[in-house]
Amino acid sequence: MQSGGGVLLSGLPKKELTIQDVINLIMDETTHIQMESTVDTIKSGDPTQPVRAIFTTFMATQSIIDYAVRQGVNLIITHEPTFYNHLDETQWLENNQVYQKKRKTLEENGIVVWRFHDSWHGHQPDGILTGALKMLGWEAYSESVQPHVCQIPSISLAELSQFLKVRFSAQRIRVIGDSGMLCSRVGLLVGAASGQRQIDMLSEVDVLVVGEVREWETTEFVRDANWQGDQPKGLIVLGHALSEEPGMKWLAEWLTPRLPSVIVVHQPSGDPFYFV
Repeated sequence: MQSGGGVLLSGLPKKELTIQDVINLIMDETTHIQMESTVDTIKSGDPTQPVRAIFTTFMATQSIIDYAVRQGVNLIITHEPTFYNHLDETQWLENNQVYQKKRKTLEENGIVVWRFHDSWHGHQPDGILTGALKMLGWEAYSESVQPHVCQIPSISLAELSQFLKVRFSAQRIRVIGDSGMLCSRVGLLVGAASGQRQIDMLSEVDVLVVGEVREWETTEFVRDANWQGDQPKGLIVLGHALSEEPGMKWLAEWLTPRLPSVIVVHQPSGDPFYFV
């Protein structure tokens, strides 16, 4: 089994734990927000079966599932939905062939998909943000009171954009702002924070790095701010998938020493776009 680092894995865990044991361990070991309604539920499969091997990933795509089948993995821990909407509601998809094939692949191969979103964000520190900070080497720059704000050595917006493009292995990122403007106070809101939260944070930073935006909200705020000229701002849009994948890679690293008898591998789902 090849991971992103090229490590060959084979065989079964030495100790048979159930998939539910793994889920319970994760929930017991994380400081999660108590929510009346959470999306952190099992989306497919029987959790009472022994766990063979685990993939962590941003998204349980069909390709990730197919690869899990080939490698004998029977637990996929995904950060985002499996069935194309936040709550993984499937009634509206019952006659959809893409949904049917995906569901059939999971059921025929006994694969459990468990979403780990709310509690990984609610963990202290936020697991998704921690993964991004570790990948960037910015842990020491993150403010203790506001960990999403980083005070970095001064750098131009163009240089910062190129640095992020390389670190996140992005084919392309989108940037608004004067390429020569100096940035030292950076907001890091990976994923899909609300426009209001993004705009509020822009009042505290030089540049905001996000996963995605509604183009008629934060985008237009930054455009107006730069036109006015009093408080120029930078905005860097990485893409939702690329921005949160490091947090699921960190989950695999965090989980491995806690499950020494189980194979745990991060399998990136990748950027869904290509550019022409």
